[in-house]
Amino acid sequence: MPEYRSSTRRDRYGSQINRAHSPLIALILPWASIVLGSLTPLLPLISSMPLLPPMGFIMLLAWRLVRPGLLPVWAGFPLGLIDDMFSGQPLGNAILLWSLTLLALDQFEARIPWVGFAQEWLVATVVIVIYIVASGFIAGAMLPNLMSLLVPQLVLSILLFPVFGRLVAILDRFRLRRFRTIG
Repeated sequence: MPEYRSSTRRDRYGSQINRAHSPLIALILPWASIVLGSLTPLLPLISSMPLLPPMGFIMLLAWRLVRPGLLPVWAGFPLGLIDDMFSGQPLGNAILLWSLTLLALDQFEARIPWVGFAQEWLVATVVIVIYIVASGFIAGAMLPNLMSLLVPQLVLSILLFPVFGRLVAILDRFRLRRFRTIG
């Protein structure tokens, strides 16, 4: 084996001695990133119409599409409850819609397990449109006003999904990174 100048030694497969995945980070990071996305309504942004995309929902959707099977199907209930507490929507809106989304994506994944970027973006577009329009109806908006108000939010949400997908991929690499163990 050739000599390395660094203090860490690697075997021929590239792994480092005394390195392991952190189970705590691997478990908590997806949930924490979705909760942080749900806390974005606390940012001091003022607008006369809904412009800010539902960041928590898009983050949940990105985690589910980028890493299917990572979040359990029942995750929609606790994460939706947290989102309901901070979004200003009626209590139960996100609980219902997030749970239905996870169930629908689970069925979609079971029927079509091979998906590429274009298909993921198309699925995300359909789900985001259904979610935002259904949230508007649950909040009590009328149909003529609803579409004119929600178009900017819909367009921004759909265009931001690939950014969230990339962010989730970066967080997933960090989640599975090997950390130095003590001992």
